[in-house]
Amino acid sequence: MQNTENHLIELLPKAAGKRFLSMCEPFDLVLSAELSVRGKQLTHAYFPRTGFISLVVDIDTHPPLEVGMVGREAMLGSELVLGLAKTPWRAVVQGEGCSWRIGAEALQQAVVDIPALQSLLQRTLMIRLHQQALASACERFHPIGERLARWLLMSQDRAQTDQFHVTQEFISLMLGVRRVGVTKAASDFQKDGLIEYHRGELKVLDRVGLESAACSCYEADKLLHVELMEMKA
Repeated sequence: MQNTENHLIELLPKAAGKRFLSMCEPFDLVLSAELSVRGKQLTHAYFPRTGFISLVVDIDTHPPLEVGMVGREAMLGSELVLGLAKTPWRAVVQGEGCSWRIGAEALQQAVVDIPALQSLLQRTLMIRLHQQALASACERFHPIGERLARWLLMSQDRAQTDQFHVTQEFISLMLGVRRVGVTKAASDFQKDGLIEYHRGELKVLDRVGLESAACSCYEADKLLHVELMEMKA
C-alpha cells in the first residue's frame, strides 16, 4: 500500500504535526495546473501527499526546461521561509494527486510558532540548492539515455506506481533535448525490457535494470536527501 502522507509532515513531532495540519486545507493537484508563476507572488505553499510537481524555467524563446521535481518527499513554496514571495520558475502539476495547502502568511506564522517546522523547512531549502546544482552538472555532462533513466526513476518514485502517463514530447522538454534523442533512448529501454511504452502510457518493467542504466546523479540525489534530512537541528 502506498504512503499517502507528506514526508515532511511525517518527520514533525506528533503534536507539532497535528498543530500544523490544523492550519492547512486539502487541495487537489490537477494535471497540468500551474501552482505558481515566474515572477509573481506566491500565495500558498503545497505539501504533496500523492502526485508530483515540476519546476520549469522559461528562458527567452527557448522551450521550457525542468529544473526540479517535488513529490511527497518535499514541498512547494519553501522560499516563503526566507520571506521571499517570488520564484524564477513555474510550478506545473505533472502527476495528479492530492496535497495539503497553506497560505503564505499562515506558513510564515507557523514557522515562528512551531520551531521544529522552521528547522525542517530550512533543511528542505538546502536540499533544493544542492539538487539544482547537481541537476545542472547532470545536464551538462551525462548522455540522454542516462538522464532519461534518472528522470523516469524520479517520476516513478513520486507517482508511487509502476505505470504513469507521459509523452515523449513532454520528456524532451523536461530534459531540454530533441525528441529524436528521447525516442532513441526509450526505444533502447523497451528492447532491453526495462520499460513498456504505448501511446503516452509508460510502465516500468525492470526497476533494477533502469537503476543500472541511470547516471550516478540519481543515487547521489537520494543520498543527499537522506543525509540532510537526518541532520540534527
